[in-house]
Amino acid sequence: MKQVVHFGAGNIGRGFIGALFSQSGYHVTFVDIADQIIDQLNEEKQYKVKLATDEQETMTIQNVSGLNNLKQENEVVEAIKEASFLTTAIGPNILPRIAPLIAKGLAARVEENNEKLYVIACENQISATDLLKGYILENLDEETKKKVLANVAFLNSAVDRIVPIQNNQGSLDVLVEPYHEWVVETTEEIPHVDGMKVVPELAPFIERKLFTVNTGHAVIAYFGYLANKETIDQTLADEDIYKQVKVTLGETGAYLINQYKLDPEDHQKYIDKIISRFRNAHLNDGVTRVGRSPIRKLGPEDRLVRPASQAQKAGLSYTNLAKAIAAALLFDYKEDEEAVKLQAMIKEHGVPYVLQEVCGLDESSELAKEIVGHYEALKG
Repeated sequence: MKQVVHFGAGNIGRGFIGALFSQSGYHVTFVDIADQIIDQLNEEKQYKVKLATDEQETMTIQNVSGLNNLKQENEVVEAIKEASFLTTAIGPNILPRIAPLIAKGLAARVEENNEKLYVIACENQISATDLLKGYILENLDEETKKKVLANVAFLNSAVDRIVPIQNNQGSLDVLVEPYHEWVVETTEEIPHVDGMKVVPELAPFIERKLFTVNTGHAVIAYFGYLANKETIDQTLADEDIYKQVKVTLGETGAYLINQYKLDPEDHQKYIDKIISRFRNAHLNDGVTRVGRSPIRKLGPEDRLVRPASQAQKAGLSYTNLAKAIAAALLFDYKEDEEAVKLQAMIKEHGVPYVLQEVCGLDESSELAKEIVGHYEALKG
């Protein structure tokens, strides 16, 4: 049976990428540090994926097993030697931590196996696989590096499926929304995987997704948090916030249409579809889950700052994106490490400093000034 090594056995790994591979006839070896999940995968060898719909349709995912990358390094290396794909859904911040072990696996593989391996980082970040590739190559000597680059294809991808935090109560079963999109960038023939769409250029897909789904989600979360809402669907039921989301996605949409020559009518349909997904009450998706890690989400290449700065460069409106960035700066959720760190930075150095350090925005820029204005208004 064809093999996949997938780093990240959390809800997204099991409920999205791992599930698609299993349904396509692959054996999926999940690699993670969560003992309980790894032990259960090896004992039960299957789990259920439930769709967040009225009917709650379920599918059984089989041909799965698990390895603990802290305790079973050698076994992970052996699995990488035999795999057709190596994928991740672990969070962009964790990629540098798993890269040394992947490098070890690839170094061993290219000595014994000439079959092509496809490496795909399925993360919410532009060019995540390129990032992972860089971290891996740092851990290889020059000769091994050449062999790896000749035998391993590193493919960037865009992923889209809402998988809320859930209380699984010791179960491997996972709840996901029915919609999913997985787009992979390559011009070569690669092995078929159900649910994977292959395109020659990813940029329009990844930016369309990032600046509609991720931007929209963030706007709902940060304004919802300020309005003391619990869930994403409850937040969208607030007419003022709903309008705020619409106008903000109108701004990202104007940038995307201008940049990639998208059809305006088609893109509006895409925005409407995304908002309807957010309204799914079955997901019961918490505002604090979606808003977590604000420092990462306020990065210069991420969902709020990049479309705002790109819109500014193109001479397009960015007022509502600036307001959303201000709302993100007010996300002071005490149980989120990044939120606590962000608030400490603001308290010590002020908002203009944070815009420079976190967002890469010059404090004298019009965008930075507008964000500061909105921040003071929202705080007041």
